[in-house]
Amino acid sequence: MKSIFVISLFLFLLTGSLNSQITDSLKYKSLEPYDFHLQYLRIDCSLLIDVREFFEFKRSRIRDAINIPSSGNIEVAADTLDKDYALFLYCTTGYRSKRASELLSEKGFRRLYNLEGGIVAWKKDGMPVEKGRPAHNTMPKVKRKK
Repeated sequence: MKSIFVISLFLFLLTGSLNSQITDSLKYKSLEPYDFHLQYLRIDCSLLIDVREFFEFKRSRIRDAINIPSSGNIEVAADTLDKDYALFLYCTTGYRSKRASELLSEKGFRRLYNLEGGIVAWKKDGMPVEKGRPAHNTMPKVKRKK
């Protein structure tokens, strides 16, 4: 009888943890650097967003990324972004971009991708970054359907 209780409790806890993982995966997808890059290249209407602060962004960033800090500006920007776009988000380690993905999901965005491990993992995998202050007159490159 005691073993049935222990097994039931284990299954209950396992089911609860699986449900929370499923819920998160419906909001956004976290991808390793290589898969993140491939998915970005595959999708026509996409936008690459760096959610770090500007001082972090100017130090190093992924090519074609735009800077929308998660410290408040992302909520304002969400109202101006097209919900049909796929949004690829990253930060330093992945924590802030996950939070931003959750926020954007609540605002109605459905095609959200998070860089697992952030730009730290990106660099560790040998992926290229741009350094230095970005050009002021450069508009973000938005990939559109042809």
